Amino acid sequence: MEKIFWFVAFILWSSGAAAQSPTYQGKTVTLVAAASAGSLYDLYARLAAQFIGKHIPGNPTFVVQNMPGAGSIIGANYIYNVVKPDGLSIGAVQPSIYFNQLQKQAEVKYDWARFGWIGSTDKSDHLLYMRADTPYKSLADVRRAKEPPKCGSTGAGTSGSYMPKLLEELLGTRFTVVAGYQGGGEIDLAVERGELQCRALTIQAYHSREPYHTWRRTGFARILMQTGKTRDPRLADVPTIYELMDEYRTSEAQRRILPLVLAATDFGRPIVAPPGFPADRLTIFREAFMKAMSDPELLAEAKRKNYDISPTGGAELEALAKQVMTQSPEIVERVKSMMSQ
Repeated sequence: MEKIFWFVAFILWSSGAAAQSPTYQGKTVTLVAAASAGSLYDLYARLAAQFIGKHIPGNPTFVVQNMPGAGSIIGANYIYNVVKPDGLSIGAVQPSIYFNQLQKQAEVKYDWARFGWIGSTDKSDHLLYMRADTPYKSLADVRRAKEPPKCGSTGAGTSGSYMPKLLEELLGTRFTVVAGYQGGGEIDLAVERGELQCRALTIQAYHSREPYHTWRRTGFARILMQTGKTRDPRLADVPTIYELMDEYRTSEAQRRILPLVLAATDFGRPIVAPPGFPADRLTIFREAFMKAMSDPELLAEAKRKNYDISPTGGAELEALAKQVMTQSPEIVERVKSMMSQ
């Protein structure tokens, strides 16, 4: 009887130990970065991937796979439809491609609200830069210009495309948006070659890497506006879009589209999971993500690279995703009209 007792006890202990073994021990997690290598969206995704595994039971290895194109839509479609929802694949997408779904674009094969929202590394308002040697010294010059400046974009749902159109809608400026560039680096090179004159991007990106460090030092570009409600300390002499709307007496009816458009700022640099991602795994990833964002090693690395870290949790992003996808038909139609111009 004693032998039977100890045999049963061993079996029970073994099964309990197996049940408590780390789910991700010996596993590899793929993070699909829907951005070109070296872009700030890619670099933030890699920073997160470097540290999330440290806070997941079993300490899985993370690898990053770049999948740029169509302003992040190719990667988003892949994450949503192709990768298995087995807890081993997640993605990083651009924050504004909900516009493409609202416009019912044929290439969109995802439902923004049905992604599994893990977290976002930071929030950053946007700016519009202009080559300093152009005649466009302010948005007033853009309003008066006979020939609109050319701004570069990777795709219709990115800030390079929607920000110039938003300024047209709210301030009466005119821009020619040239889309189809593979990544932000290619746009900046086109600006340096003189093929383009302007680009909209995040304030954080403009202060985090080349060629912008050199541009700021040499005065190559001028910043014409920023989207925050208050001026960023790094752009203390640059008017906000709210100041400009007051200056140009933008109507309240026109301003009502702003919360939907600038929600992209609140999405920040989101990391998502495919639909059907197991709920318990999503919880693990959300908790690990937020722990990683306060990890002293990650924060030291971010400081060394001059990256801002202002994280948003997955539950908050999930609620925001549902909110932007349930806008009134009137607002959606106005945004669709603005985007299609």
